[in-house]
Amino acid sequence: GRQHAAATFPPASLTANDGGVETAEEATEPAEPDINELCRDMFDKMSVFLQGELTATCEDYKLLENMNKLTSLKYMEMKDISINISRNLQDLNQKYASLQPYLDQINQIEEQVTALEQAAYKLDTYSKKLEAKFKKLEKR
Repeated sequence: GRQHAAATFPPASLTANDGGVETAEEATEPAEPDINELCRDMFDKMSVFLQGELTATCEDYKLLENMNKLTSLKYMEMKDISINISRNLQDLNQKYASLQPYLDQINQIEEQVTALEQAAYKLDTYSKKLEAKFKKLEKR
């Protein structure tokens, strides 16, 4: 019973003598293989974790590379489209330039028609006045 009491409540003098130090060493010695095993397990798990992190990073870079390739292709398509649009615009400008003399003639004809119309109205007004004078003279 006394040993049990000493193990549970060690007196202050026991920690100072060699017996207390030996007891502490005996208590830690069986735990060392467990610590080594735990360290090995921790390093294995850390290795798996880091491998996963590197794999994920590698996959991210592959994804970015594929996205960059797709973006590059899209930009090339857009460049081709813009070149075609530019060509078509040049063609339209040339056609418009070749039509310009005809458009000018149409505007000129329109102005002449407007002038002719005004002259016709004046002539109509004048002929009505003349007719009125003629009827007035005829009645006399």
